Amino acid sequence: MATAKARQKELPGTPVSAPDKKRANQIYTRLQRLYPDATCALYHKNPFQLLVATILSAQCTDIRVNMVTPLLFKKFPSPKAMSCAKQSELETIIHSTGFYRNKAKSIIAASQTIHENHGGKVPRSMEELLKLKGVARKTANVVLGNAFDINVGVVVDTHIGRLSRRLGFSQQTDPKKVEKDLMALFDSKKWTMLAHLLIYHGRQVCSARKPLCNDCSLAKWCPKIDVPQV
Repeated sequence: MATAKARQKELPGTPVSAPDKKRANQIYTRLQRLYPDATCALYHKNPFQLLVATILSAQCTDIRVNMVTPLLFKKFPSPKAMSCAKQSELETIIHSTGFYRNKAKSIIAASQTIHENHGGKVPRSMEELLKLKGVARKTANVVLGNAFDINVGVVVDTHIGRLSRRLGFSQQTDPKKVEKDLMALFDSKKWTMLAHLLIYHGRQVCSARKPLCNDCSLAKWCPKIDVPQV
């Protein structure tokens, strides 16, 4: 398995000074105290369910995905069963998550690959996950970190990107560059939990339109950088 230093070379990024790391880890510690129960918000019982739920979460809320997946997994509980699903039936079940045609195609194709090429088991490497239809780096990081406890990178969604810029962890808007900056700031063992903590804080305090800065426990560490909130 690659070392943390080797992983950090995977993506272009910016060198980080020791004081920056110290401040970043003070924020991490505070977030842990604020959200001791932070975890993946997508309901799942196994790696396959998490993979499918993460594909469905694109441009959709976790709450909506969690409303759809119980029926989906009851009808199609395994990669083999999902690979045999009719496109139209799958579209009907996942319609409310948006982009349902493309998502249905991706889920069926990914399930076929898992069933035929991986013995029905979700692959445990970034390289193999990225070969699955509908799986990009963010989805692969979600599955690796939460299903297998493998920290290859950091999940960067809209919440994490926004907070990374506001807290001064990164000045980038490209998710891959934000990810690289976060990987340089934090030890690899913290990468999966870091994503959960930032998402929790983004939803409860540091929202996109009306951040509750006066009530924020991170205020003394926050540079409040004036950057585009995307």
